[in-house]
Amino acid sequence: MSTNSIFLCTSLADGDFFLGKVQNLIVSTESASIQAAVYRSKVGFPVLVKAGSDRVQGTLVHLNSSEMAGHIIDEMMGFFPQNPAQGLTHKELTPVKTENGDANAYVYFLNPEKVSSDVKYIENGDWQKALTEKPPIPKKLSERQRSYIQKLGKSSGRDIVPIDLALYRELMNLELVIDKGRRIALTKLGQEVYRYL
Repeated sequence: MSTNSIFLCTSLADGDFFLGKVQNLIVSTESASIQAAVYRSKVGFPVLVKAGSDRVQGTLVHLNSSEMAGHIIDEMMGFFPQNPAQGLTHKELTPVKTENGDANAYVYFLNPEKVSSDVKYIENGDWQKALTEKPPIPKKLSERQRSYIQKLGKSSGRDIVPIDLALYRELMNLELVIDKGRRIALTKLGQEVYRYL
């Protein structure tokens, strides 16, 4: 069985949402690092930027090389092979350091066109410390908040999903929902959080 490899800013012990969704495609994993810069997205997860000199620790994930695996990973990482300029990320074969020596792996770097004031630089590439100090939004939500966002995310644009006033205020303060007159909808940030639930 052949494999292809991707480098991710993820912790295997963290129950990372990404690894959970592709668990059946993973052949093996190992600790690795690359030279890049890490920024924190508005949702709170780390994103890699190619221009940078920090030594960024992460996980080298060896995947089943089926075409389906590639499509799933690309979609989850926001990479559009047919139109890379429109994607959230660019996918590049990049040198990676592992305990067993140097290797090459695909890395999903934030598309320079998509960099905005919403992303914040993480000092020295230490994304693990940054996530410990301030967990991403999906990890801070209560079960009640998560459940409502999931219901709203699965609903069609015309569905009315009932909400009580206290929950409405909580989600409005987090900028995850917007009142569209007769119905509540997810904001852009809310839609992004929904992807991680």
